[in-house]
Amino acid sequence: MKHTKFIAAVIAVGAVIGATGAIAKPGFGGKGGHGPRMSFEEMDTNGDGQVTKAEMEGLREARFAAADTDGDGQLTLAEMEAAAQARAKTRAAAMLERMDADKDGALSLDELPKPRRMGKMFDRVDANDDGAISKEEFESARAKFRGRHGAGHKPRGDMQGGEVEQN
Repeated sequence: MKHTKFIAAVIAVGAVIGATGAIAKPGFGGKGGHGPRMSFEEMDTNGDGQVTKAEMEGLREARFAAADTDGDGQLTLAEMEAAAQARAKTRAAAMLERMDADKDGALSLDELPKPRRMGKMFDRVDANDDGAISKEEFESARAKFRGRHGAGHKPRGDMQGGEVEQN
């Protein structure tokens, strides 16, 4: 029981650390992608085979310090943007390396992964099966999505790429 609580706590703290990705040191943990991708060994900074709360806090502090380029203990918009840009650059380079099948230094449309569930999603939203999504079907699907993902879910923007909606 005690181990279960500890593992749950480690996962929860890891998720919190991952959520601070905009201020993360680019490539932290040696991997791009979403969320925390650190190995246990990277989290176990003193190498004793256990991750303590102090080590977790140290990871958070290290990420903050990496983004706080002027060392004033505060993150400005410019510092957060620079950290996010550096992370984006690292992730884009990793994506190119991983997907560039012909190794020409560029990605063609054929080299990009095809959406796995777009057809199924379209079919679910197209409630009357007429091969098109009406505004009503779109709004109904959006409402269902919000209902499943909680009232507190705030989308980054509407599904048509418009302005961010404030709930």
